[in-house]
Amino acid sequence: MRLGTEAALGVWRLRWRRFRRHRTGMAALAVLVLLAAFALAAYPMEWFGGLDPDATDLFSRFDPPSSGHWLGTDEAGRDELVRLMVGGQISLLVGLLATVIGGTLGLLIGITAGYFGGRVDAVLMRFTDGMITLPLLPLLIVLGAVDLTKLGFSADFAHSGAAGFWRIVVIISIVDWTSIARIVRAATLSVKERDYVRAARASGGRAGYVMLSHVLPNVATPVIVSFTLTVGRVILFESVLSFLGFGVVPPTPSWGNMLNNAQELVTTAPALAVYPGLLIFLTVIAANFLGDGLQHAFDPRSER
Repeated sequence: MRLGTEAALGVWRLRWRRFRRHRTGMAALAVLVLLAAFALAAYPMEWFGGLDPDATDLFSRFDPPSSGHWLGTDEAGRDELVRLMVGGQISLLVGLLATVIGGTLGLLIGITAGYFGGRVDAVLMRFTDGMITLPLLPLLIVLGAVDLTKLGFSADFAHSGAAGFWRIVVIISIVDWTSIARIVRAATLSVKERDYVRAARASGGRAGYVMLSHVLPNVATPVIVSFTLTVGRVILFESVLSFLGFGVVPPTPSWGNMLNNAQELVTTAPALAVYPGLLIFLTVIAANFLGDGLQHAFDPRSER
């Protein structure tokens, strides 16, 4: 057991060494850490600075940057910097939660289809193919327009920021799992034919045990890389839906709905559109570069 643990630690040290040599991957990781720190800094700004992201002051609309408002104020006199921080919490959390939920669904479908094969594989993969053929953005818009009160939720909850947040997490999770499912299925088809998996099955190991103990650890590499790339795509989906008015409900800020609010002010207050747009751009680019770095780190051929 100790030798196995040391070997596993050695593999992870090797992967970390490969990742550190990937300059763009390291730079992307640093950018994402800074963005997360920027979003979390909203708490001390609110507690100690006394800045409320929802506090309006119509006498201070479109104020330029100052000591009291470092990035100025928006069309309602609200502090732009704090709203960007809180909006970052919403956008980043949507990206992480939707990726974890949708990715877990895709992982379960992919590993089940690849391991059992036959009719199970055919049914699950045809269902996956059907989901892929659906026009994604129109489907997201249609689901985003569903009236939650018709589903039994109260009117107060349906029009709250929490409802907008969970609506967008659930919607993206439902539709954005197909790529992970196909990747996991392909990896599982290869792994299940290896000797150690056959030995585990021959010794009487149940399907669930074999998949969790022998198959899943050996398909982790493409899963981790795919999860990383999915985060950036999900954040972009959230931004698009919020921009179109189907995402997080104002006054709760997200980078997408802040960009939506600023679209009519591009000529008079362009900074209100530049700030959230730049943060969305940096986050998506950094997530994709981080995925490239992880792919380099987990690929044994990168040592050649």
